[in-house]
Amino acid sequence: MSATAAVLFAHPAEENSYTGAYLAERIEKIEGVEVRRLYDLYPDFDVNIEREKAVWEAADIIVLQHPFYWYSCPALVKEYLDVVLEHGWAYGGGGRALAGKSLQTVISAGGSAEAYTPNGYNKFTIEELLRPFEATANLCGMHYEKPLVVHGSIDLHAAGREGFGDDYEARLQQLLAKHSAEAGKAA
Repeated sequence: MSATAAVLFAHPAEENSYTGAYLAERIEKIEGVEVRRLYDLYPDFDVNIEREKAVWEAADIIVLQHPFYWYSCPALVKEYLDVVLEHGWAYGGGGRALAGKSLQTVISAGGSAEAYTPNGYNKFTIEELLRPFEATANLCGMHYEKPLVVHGSIDLHAAGREGFGDDYEARLQQLLAKHSAEAGKAA
């Protein structure tokens, strides 16, 4: 059985996104990967909860891909998680719909890697700042994968963007292979 991934790409100005849009276009060519452009689907923030639950249930891997806005995610990602990950479905009493799935964060940050260190400009690492996503995965019984972060995304040259794209593609392929192998063992 082949594993699948749903990539929730959220950029409020995709037409101005040099790195994020490139990455979304690149990975949607991978077999088993569906890229969902949240700002195209829900420009008014009126998320179709039942449709999105079906997406999460069908996928083995959920990827949250977005720019790093104010040490977190764009507003639509927060709204989306708030309404889709319902108590009794994603977590809490009887909420095991997502158990065993992987949650991967893929972040584009304008700042340098050095800016996200204890002695850097931002005083915290990206991993520390992404703890709420890790806590969400834990609450839902999901495996939280190490975040992928492209730093300096605003001024990233084509070779750097392609190199990060290679890393992103390889990570998705590894996760898809891992989930396919696990499904094979369970069958």
